[in-house]
Amino acid sequence: MISRLLFVLFLILSLSANATGLERIKEYFQNIQSASADFHQVVTDKQGHKTQDVTGVMQLQKPNKFRWDYNKPFVQQIIGDGEKIWLFDPELNQVTVRSFTKAAGSSPAALLAGGKEMERSFVIKDASRKGTLEWVLAVPKIGETGFERLFLGFKGDALMEMELHDSFGNRTAIQFINVARNPKLSADLFKFTPPRDADVLGE
Repeated sequence: MISRLLFVLFLILSLSANATGLERIKEYFQNIQSASADFHQVVTDKQGHKTQDVTGVMQLQKPNKFRWDYNKPFVQQIIGDGEKIWLFDPELNQVTVRSFTKAAGSSPAALLAGGKEMERSFVIKDASRKGTLEWVLAVPKIGETGFERLFLGFKGDALMEMELHDSFGNRTAIQFINVARNPKLSADLFKFTPPRDADVLGE
């Protein structure tokens, strides 16, 4: 779950409407230091059947810090403190932890590196799709990332939608609502200490 959702936490963008796909992504690193938004995430399978419908709130702070809170229909947290990524499931009282470097690696989180690292890991270009949004396509250059392609949909200077497509035909669609650029965020948001009685898995 971490590898599939991690990328979302880094990509609340505000970019020029006339930029190319690669220029749009690069401009994010120059203009956004922090961001927050409500989100609505829907996953459908190969047959088009809905397998997940969740809502929550995300927050990020450069460099490499983020918080992803699922609120409905279940509660779950994904928190990145810059060194580790924590996934906490209160219902199971279970924590999964991974190093940020290993979790990011060749995943969409490599977009955080920007510049040469971004271009080394992804093919990024404009995409033509129906509707009113302008779309950018990111395709990983190497395998085992958990997805085959990623679409980012813009309206004017704001990212409105994102789609992740995997090799099994699953589609994860995310809508961003109430996006805030460069809000002042408390450092405590990006700290996590596992509950004493929780099962901790991973590194």
